[in-house]
Amino acid sequence: MMPLLAAAEPTHLEMFLQHCLIGLTNGSLFALIAIGYTMVYGIIGLINFAHGDLFMLGSCLALSMLKFVAPSESTLATASPLVIGLGVLGMLIICSVFCGALNVAVDQVVYRPLRNAPKLAPLVSAIGVSFVFMNIGLFWLGPADINFPNLVSDHNLLGEDAAIRVTLKDVLVIVVTVPLMIALTFFVKFTRLGTAMRATEQSQTAAQLMGIHVDRVIAVTFAIGGALGGSASVIYCLYINTVSFQMGFQNGLYAFTAAVLGGIGNIPGAVLGGLMIGLARSLGSAYIGEKWTSVLIFGILIVILVFRPAGLLGSHAKEKV
Repeated sequence: MMPLLAAAEPTHLEMFLQHCLIGLTNGSLFALIAIGYTMVYGIIGLINFAHGDLFMLGSCLALSMLKFVAPSESTLATASPLVIGLGVLGMLIICSVFCGALNVAVDQVVYRPLRNAPKLAPLVSAIGVSFVFMNIGLFWLGPADINFPNLVSDHNLLGEDAAIRVTLKDVLVIVVTVPLMIALTFFVKFTRLGTAMRATEQSQTAAQLMGIHVDRVIAVTFAIGGALGGSASVIYCLYINTVSFQMGFQNGLYAFTAAVLGGIGNIPGAVLGGLMIGLARSLGSAYIGEKWTSVLIFGILIVILVFRPAGLLGSHAKEKV
């Protein structure tokens, strides 16, 4: 009998492309979360540190919905692809609405009364909300990491013998995140409400004089940012398959770094920053080592901010008073 041929080892180029793919998919998730940071900061100058933990609560809701609908693995094993697809769509919608509504509620209860307070007051309040959300997640999930059922196939779409691995999970991340980002860009640039958001960003006083309901615009901004975080939470669960009450801190930190890197207050900058952080994280883990990944990411951030303090796509502007 002829001996079976062993699969060829991937070349350096193929390994590099594989890590780039992983980086772009993770970076797309960071970008969705980063948009929530950058939109709120662009309009009211608030760094909403609770946004990462809002993303975590969306993941908690997605896991609870799945356990309610399919309490056993056998139920999922016998479900058809159409049912699973509809279930994923339902989770996307419900978690987006939940996170958007919760974000608006926090704005109305916590941030709105502090609009005219010194800037340190809403910042500290945002940190406090973050701890509240984290503890809610601790009661919701418990202290241990929980596996999220594998609903999306992880088989290689290019063939199991292919050197580069592209799975349905990778496609799902791109198919969901890219249209959402394009739709948001179109909304902000070409709709009446988007114009009101840009006017409010320039000057709240001038916007009010032009008849714009500033508080309503701010509420819509929180709703959109929260909804994007909710969508990211579902995609994260499907892609990573792990949920933890601490997941919001790390992912929120990367997303905030992405927003600052791209130019906080700038939506395309948040997307660019997210993709760069994802690539740096993936390539750093592969070629430098996992323990040096954070050093690499924040080193890149420091170097860029030294030469471009406003971020890659940010613009220098006079501080609003």
